[in-house]
Amino acid sequence: MNYFEIINKCLVELGYKQVSAFAELTKNDHKKLKNIINVINSTICRYDNWYFMMRKTNLTLNAGQTELENTINGRIIKLVIDNAEYNYLINYEDYASGTIPEKSFTVNGNNLVFPKFDSDKNITVTYYTKNTAISSDGTEKSMLETETDIPMIPEPYVEPLLVYGSCMRLKSNPQHVKFSYWYGMYKDTLAEMKSQISVSAKEMPYIKMHRS
Repeated sequence: MNYFEIINKCLVELGYKQVSAFAELTKNDHKKLKNIINVINSTICRYDNWYFMMRKTNLTLNAGQTELENTINGRIIKLVIDNAEYNYLINYEDYASGTIPEKSFTVNGNNLVFPKFDSDKNITVTYYTKNTAISSDGTEKSMLETETDIPMIPEPYVEPLLVYGSCMRLKSNPQHVKFSYWYGMYKDTLAEMKSQISVSAKEMPYIKMHRS
């Protein structure tokens, strides 16, 4: 279900008139709804360590080089060099002073910081992406923007989570005739998704990004 379809589903649930084109979404409630859908989508994507948010990428650290621009768009789960996992060190000052714990890395500004190696190193990084949507050409993006964008949330969970959750947020009135129904569908679907989708999925999306 794409962004435009989600919006029209919400309009039906809310008792509003559907629109025939994305460009017709110009009313205040349309704009509020578009924003709310993105808020709900983002909230759910970051609600748990979902497998569908996991990504893996490769970085290259040249011999003698200690810093790389941090191109990881998300939260690092695991960083591996030479088949050994490196732990994140929160205190950059230890690196700056030369006190570098074995098998560790840190961050300095927008750079990842590593020990100095005598040879080039391939770094494998597994992380949870910050992106929450996918465009029609497969490009990941931070939010739903165009009519053909689709949320990261897998089917069949999109409609009950984004439609009912957004309607509930827009009305935000427990006395609304449909509020209890929307809330129940949203809550039950989120619980089902959490129980059905395991973070230990065998296959993860894989993106190669080499730096020279």
